[in-house]
Amino acid sequence: MTLPLVAVPTDVRLFDNYTWHATPQQYLIAAREVAGVVPLLVPALGDRIDPADLLSRVDGLMITGSKSNVHPELYGQEATEENGPYDPQRDATTLPLIRAAIEGGVPLLAICRGIQELNVALGGTLATEIQDLPGRHDHRAPPGDHHDVRFGIRQAVEIKPDTCLADIFGAGEIQVNSVHRQAIDRLGSQLQVEAVAPDGTVEAVSVRGARAFAVGVQWHPEYWASSDDASARIFRAFGDAVRARAEGMQAMRSAAE
Repeated sequence: MTLPLVAVPTDVRLFDNYTWHATPQQYLIAAREVAGVVPLLVPALGDRIDPADLLSRVDGLMITGSKSNVHPELYGQEATEENGPYDPQRDATTLPLIRAAIEGGVPLLAICRGIQELNVALGGTLATEIQDLPGRHDHRAPPGDHHDVRFGIRQAVEIKPDTCLADIFGAGEIQVNSVHRQAIDRLGSQLQVEAVAPDGTVEAVSVRGARAFAVGVQWHPEYWASSDDASARIFRAFGDAVRARAEGMQAMRSAAE
């Protein structure tokens, strides 16, 4: 059986005096081994890529986390050095792809930076340095260089009833990791809140009326997808949606022959 393809837009990074287009391996392994799809890296070339044309050739779209932040000018705020780093080439690639995926009914999974891109793509805004806001908790990673500690599962989130995630987990509390200093401020149009942290921070959203799975999570299920059931469930649900689309498109092509 041919495995479905999922587009994964890359970050732009400078290594060894070259410009690289790259994605952390954890996302790719989770996509292949847990979701059961083949991740296809998409260079961050902005308007050199036609979103609708690209998405017509794949079966899903996954937007990963990153150290960089969405550029504040894209949601009407001023950029500061403290709010960086930024990756404008990624922004120029992911936001049009997100909108095209929603319009075209292409399954979408947006993680960490990805949920923030999803919100901005649909007209929302972001709050930065949320640990400094009154009543908010510190959602940043614990100090240290060991990734198993930084990405440790340590935070409760409440899944709202009658949501996409409630279908996956059931309504109620699950435990996730937390590695972010930005979060959704004003919710984008078409989005509904799926899960919140104890301090009210939006931790997951879905697209209202979407024709396919379209979910964003602020935590990092990719890191523990092979060993944590809650993390795996998100990728399995995404993979199921991707396969359903691939099978539906194949049936349409066969009927047209």
